[in-house]
Amino acid sequence: MPAHREPLIVAGHEVQPGKSKRFEIPVAVLSTGTPVSIPVTVIHGAHPGPKLLISAAIHGDEINGVEIVRQILADSGPKTLRGSIVAVPVLNVFGYLMGSRYLPDRRDLNRSFPGSAKGSLASQMAHLFLSKLVSHADFAIDLHTGSGGRTNLPQIRANLGHEPTRQAAMAFGAPIVIQARLRANSYRAVAASRGLPILLYEGGEAHRFDRESIRVGVEGIWRVMAHLGMRLSHQEPYVPLPFVASETTWIRTSRGGVLHCAAHPGDMVQAGELLGRTTDIYGKTRSRIVAPWSGMIIGMACNPLVTRGDGVLHVARRASDGVEPRT
Repeated sequence: MPAHREPLIVAGHEVQPGKSKRFEIPVAVLSTGTPVSIPVTVIHGAHPGPKLLISAAIHGDEINGVEIVRQILADSGPKTLRGSIVAVPVLNVFGYLMGSRYLPDRRDLNRSFPGSAKGSLASQMAHLFLSKLVSHADFAIDLHTGSGGRTNLPQIRANLGHEPTRQAAMAFGAPIVIQARLRANSYRAVAASRGLPILLYEGGEAHRFDRESIRVGVEGIWRVMAHLGMRLSHQEPYVPLPFVASETTWIRTSRGGVLHCAAHPGDMVQAGELLGRTTDIYGKTRSRIVAPWSGMIIGMACNPLVTRGDGVLHVARRASDGVEPRT
């Protein structure tokens, strides 16, 4: 072990080089007197390298990331690791316990950054996460799924105008990489404002494990770790260059009914192509679903019973198709 390798101190817990440690960061106490804490695992590699923060379930019902983190930790040995992993398998512990996207007061934790030590529960949790964990990171990956009854093709959303972030996004190997705008008060927006390169991974849907999305997420994190020089001895399967998108849009129904889709996530479509229709319960067509531009389907509604204005198919447009990426 290199003599100059120092212990890593995270949230007051010291982890020696070549060791791992699990601990919890206290958040609140329930009315029953039961304490609620954020679980953390730190793997401090025996060799120097970057500090990678991996977080999941910032929305408590998005559980694919919980399994992705479990698999990454199970196969990350501190003796051979170059750098350190700080892993948070469940950030929104309240939502996770309730099977909810939100906190008990219906606030969205991912719209509560940078937070405050004296604000609402969401604000305090955001502040705690930033001050105790994000402050240690050199790179971050945040794991999500589709929400609101929708499923997502495995995808990376990132600021492709930032070169270190772009390189890592391409190394991840997801089917599609999206130049995604920063949402105000989100974890990604605040991390980016502090100069922290961050990838947001989306795959599958809420409330359930999706085997393919989990596989892509695990292999993608291994590739990013190899790109960062953290993992040198393992080669993930080769993947072709991803579809790089400059913008996306949801196709919305003009009339309610029963949705019948001919296109699904991963399909390439052409502008004006008929992608599906809505019918009444007897099968009479009520509206047609048409592609607004040429691109790739990256998400869709899971529930076939739709109301006027519902988003039913999410379409991404390639960055080179005559448009500039949005920041």
